[in-house]
Amino acid sequence: MNKVVQAVVALGLLCFGAASVSWADPADKLPRVKQEMVKPPFLPKHDQVSKGPKVVEVRLTTEEKLIQIDAAGTKVWALTFNGSVPGPLIVVHEGDYVEVTLVNPKTSTMAHNADFHAATGALGGAGLNLVQPGEEVVLRWKALKTGVFVYHCAPGGTMIPFHVISGMSGAVMVLPKNGLTDNKGKSWKYDRAYYIGEQDFYIPKDKDGKYKTYAQPLEGMADMLELSKGLIPTHVVFNGAAGALTGPNALTAKVGEKVLFIHSQANRDSRPHLIGGHGDLVWQGGSFNDPPITNQETWWVPGGSAVAAGYEFVQPGLYVYLSHNLIEAVLLGAAAHMMVEGKWDDDVMKQLKKPAPSK
Repeated sequence: MNKVVQAVVALGLLCFGAASVSWADPADKLPRVKQEMVKPPFLPKHDQVSKGPKVVEVRLTTEEKLIQIDAAGTKVWALTFNGSVPGPLIVVHEGDYVEVTLVNPKTSTMAHNADFHAATGALGGAGLNLVQPGEEVVLRWKALKTGVFVYHCAPGGTMIPFHVISGMSGAVMVLPKNGLTDNKGKSWKYDRAYYIGEQDFYIPKDKDGKYKTYAQPLEGMADMLELSKGLIPTHVVFNGAAGALTGPNALTAKVGEKVLFIHSQANRDSRPHLIGGHGDLVWQGGSFNDPPITNQETWWVPGGSAVAAGYEFVQPGLYVYLSHNLIEAVLLGAAAHMMVEGKWDDDVMKQLKKPAPSK
């Protein structure tokens, strides 16, 4: 066969053979699971140990809504995923594919996207999922790293800090295939889990010293960004508002239960502390690949990250989960309550003498 004939045959194989061969998408043969998003502090239904790789379908809808953030009636135009601050927690396992449908309703006043810190490439997906009002996009990424990770809106330029300080962030938990392990490598399963999203707000005041309220989101953008340059928030809250997780909305548990706390802060550092309890296990930086540190009184959440901590409750009663910058906790709103049921153990703590006049 001469060189001309060989070239013709090769060209034919290239043109016609290639037409009958398509690239096999590895996700096509995997089972698909639609994860129903729930409002924090709760987590969606999930398995702690993987039953095999899967495609997890998630639907996030951007919503711009006016919310009240304190008892005094202060309101802010929150930019949200699925209507909550923070956005819902997504839970998958290492090796799963996360297929996110991001919807931006026609009623929105601006473009939105999502930078998933758990994802690899294209600015965490933000470079591929920007949607204008009235659009939706589908992005799939593979969960390669285990741990807890922030996601947040990042449309570009000054819109990035504006969207984040307006509440537009959430978190993803990527569990190891075999579930969590303690500092000795033994399986550690939680009985309950709660997601706490810490949010800093920067609400300008008018000439009379009252917090301003704006007619629509973009109206307050310049004022909020200018105020935020001082790096001093007017409010630091858990789950969207001061008192959102206290009183009738307090978190609950029972003595003997292991509780996993996932804490995220998309913009500033935080230092969670459980008054009356401890971080039995704390996964520093949110990494589940590394052994957790133990017996922590206060742990560290660097800005732009999420961290997980586990505690087994020993005594009943009221616990306060807060940021141990006590100014932010008590004066600005960064506190939650934990009500624990069960039998008191005098061996662990006992009041030997009640308060009485000193002699």
